[in-house]
Amino acid sequence: MLITFPTEYPFALAFAYTLTIAFLLDALFGDPKRIYDRVPHPVVLIGRIIERLDQSLNDPESGDATRKISGVLAVLVVVAGCAFLGWLIGWGIREVPISGNWIVEAVLVSSLLAFRDLYNYVLRVAVGLEENLESGRAAVKHIVGRDPDTLDEAGVARATIESAAENFSDGFVAPVFFYVLFGLPGIFAYKAINTLDSMIGYKSEKYRAFGWAAARLDDVANWPAARLSGLAFIAASFFIYDTCAGTAFQAMMRDARNHRSPNAGWPEAAMAGALDLALAGPRIYDGRHVDDAWMGDGRKDASADDIRRALRLYLLAGGIVAAIGIAVIAI
Repeated sequence: MLITFPTEYPFALAFAYTLTIAFLLDALFGDPKRIYDRVPHPVVLIGRIIERLDQSLNDPESGDATRKISGVLAVLVVVAGCAFLGWLIGWGIREVPISGNWIVEAVLVSSLLAFRDLYNYVLRVAVGLEENLESGRAAVKHIVGRDPDTLDEAGVARATIESAAENFSDGFVAPVFFYVLFGLPGIFAYKAINTLDSMIGYKSEKYRAFGWAAARLDDVANWPAARLSGLAFIAASFFIYDTCAGTAFQAMMRDARNHRSPNAGWPEAAMAGALDLALAGPRIYDGRHVDDAWMGDGRKDASADDIRRALRLYLLAGGIVAAIGIAVIAI
């Protein structure tokens, strides 16, 4: 039997119920592999559009100015198009008088959250690392950009925890933030921005000019979510016995601005402080040594046990973010 909202419920309360169901669906099931083996994931479809625009607009023979303008055009097309599609779907859901049609929106929103899937990837690294270093390296390559063969056990654990902190922000907190503020158009537009950055927002010769707008817009879009993510980790630290909210806050306020990314340092530093670890720091990307600042001043010798501690913090912080988002909508 389909669930329907009583007609006397205000729209905002129905909206809050939708986010609640979306969060629970994602937290419990993630992205069902059987479904997305047959039907393309929404982000995959966005990626295909970006790939086409990259092939048609990013002419290597053009000058940097022309390629930068072409990149701006690509960003406008993708982000505006996705926002309009989100509005159109939302309008259809609310205008078509079908019982239980709000479930369609909840399922769609859940597909644009990456809470459970990131948890699963991070947990696989912990399990692999508990077996042996090679298994840990094999698992971590799915969530980090650096060469796993250069990492020892502590390096694998630190890289995993850093990825959990950073992707908590742009894979979960930011989509929730934009959905709370702008509904389906907001979360669709954000996923477009984030996908653009992940595909063309690089400083390589090919994308330095063409991907400039994508990278800058992603920095702006993730600015509030990164800071909210750090605060969520701090709040969660109050309730977990082997973490410390005070050192999490201290590390975030002291170290976050020293990170090479304008946003990643906030959740990473808060996570580092909460777990009494030192994260980030010098590392190797694509064969190049990157002399990044340390986040936190705790232990550098992280382990699989620290990954599991980070996951407990991650789960509680996610619940706090979801609860606040739902409460903001309802109130």
